[in-house]
Amino acid sequence: MTALAKLFRATAFRLALAILAVSAVGAGVVLAIIAWQVVAVVDEEIARTIDAEAKGLTDAYNHEGLVGLYSSIEARKRQPGASLYLLTDPAGESLAGNVEQIPLEVLERRGFIVVNYRTNGPGDRVRQALVRIYKLPPGFLLLVGHDLGDRARIEGVMVRALAISLVFFAALAAVGALFVARNVLKRIDDINTSAHGIMAGDVTGRLPVSGSGDELDRLAESLNGMLSRINVLMQGLREVSDNIAHDLRTPLTRLRNHAEAALAFGGDAAAYRVALEKTIEESDALIKIFNALLLIARAEAGGEVDGQTSFDVCEAARAVVELYEPIAEEDGVDLAVDIEAPLYVCGNRELIGQTIANLIDNALKYGALSDCGGEGVKPRIVVAARRSRESVELTVADRGPGIASADRERVLGRFVRLEGSRSRPGSGLGLSLAAAVARLHGGRVELEDNEPGLRVRMILPADPAPPALPAPALGGVDEPIAG
Repeated sequence: MTALAKLFRATAFRLALAILAVSAVGAGVVLAIIAWQVVAVVDEEIARTIDAEAKGLTDAYNHEGLVGLYSSIEARKRQPGASLYLLTDPAGESLAGNVEQIPLEVLERRGFIVVNYRTNGPGDRVRQALVRIYKLPPGFLLLVGHDLGDRARIEGVMVRALAISLVFFAALAAVGALFVARNVLKRIDDINTSAHGIMAGDVTGRLPVSGSGDELDRLAESLNGMLSRINVLMQGLREVSDNIAHDLRTPLTRLRNHAEAALAFGGDAAAYRVALEKTIEESDALIKIFNALLLIARAEAGGEVDGQTSFDVCEAARAVVELYEPIAEEDGVDLAVDIEAPLYVCGNRELIGQTIANLIDNALKYGALSDCGGEGVKPRIVVAARRSRESVELTVADRGPGIASADRERVLGRFVRLEGSRSRPGSGLGLSLAAAVARLHGGRVELEDNEPGLRVRMILPADPAPPALPAPALGGVDEPIAG
């Protein structure tokens, strides 16, 4: 396709032509209305002139009779101008005037009318005039009119102005359409070139933005945002794939070793049982990891929460704390509760309970180390719940080593484990799962410095219409995903 053909087929070119065509029609309508108004004004002036001349002639007839009227008509017709006069007897025979021929039926009409006439002077030809018939006693008819040549010339000027305007608009439409289409096509070609590069594999490429802020820029910015999001998701998919291959290799290897050990024991039923129990334990851990991955993927895809109910999150938090109190006591950790009750949220009770369990489990593993709080300072974990405007904040704070501010966003990702925690059991999904559950419920997770230690805040929308009665007590909490 040639450049000119491509230009003429461009939507911008056709749109510019259509807009200018509509403008031309509008200009034509405006000029036509102006011409009609001008002609109406001219006709009004001619009518006033006719009435004035008719009054003068009728006054002459009233004072001097037919002879005086005849003399006045003869005197006036010799004067230069466009005025017309005709005096006839009751039979319609011409007595005086400068009109040679006029249709007889015109003499019977009343009011102002436009008629064709023929003069009796030099340059005899058919012309148009605006005339009015006056009846004089005892039956004489007086025709007074004005030639419409001036009006015709004005109409000709308006028609020529309209034609010139249409030609001007047509030329302007062609030039404007070419200019607009050329600029738009250049930008679209640039966008197409960038898009082809992205489709060829350059995922870092972005669509060009001119900076004008027009609709093409807004479209390019939206597409660039979408490309950035796709790039992040693809990067996350690659990282997840790498992390699954790396982090799940160890439990799968242990699972295989247990199976090999069971085969090596021969016929010992007790050894078989121990090996199978370890195999089941490893399998359950793997299933929990994959369930967590599915939940995180569902949150990132914008899925909905099943089994939503309005419940007191403070009651759920207390139930989880009671579950972990014996474990904290064995580890020498002070597990405290600072909760305002009741605080209602609308969501999945089991998921939020499991998330609280994950946060406490992480705090016990990484935030209650014996050397973190200083000599003589007992490790302490505080589980708190507060109402903050339209949200409910669940907080789990410890006195551990904490997380550097540069790593706080990164640890919310899947399978992320910092250097200091690689020697401890876990898969790096605890905080990622908490962030996913919060997103599923329209909330978020924030990490803060507890000075010393880490404070994890899960912020959830408060239920605007909590039930009148408290929700039933939490029956149980699933085991946390090792984080």
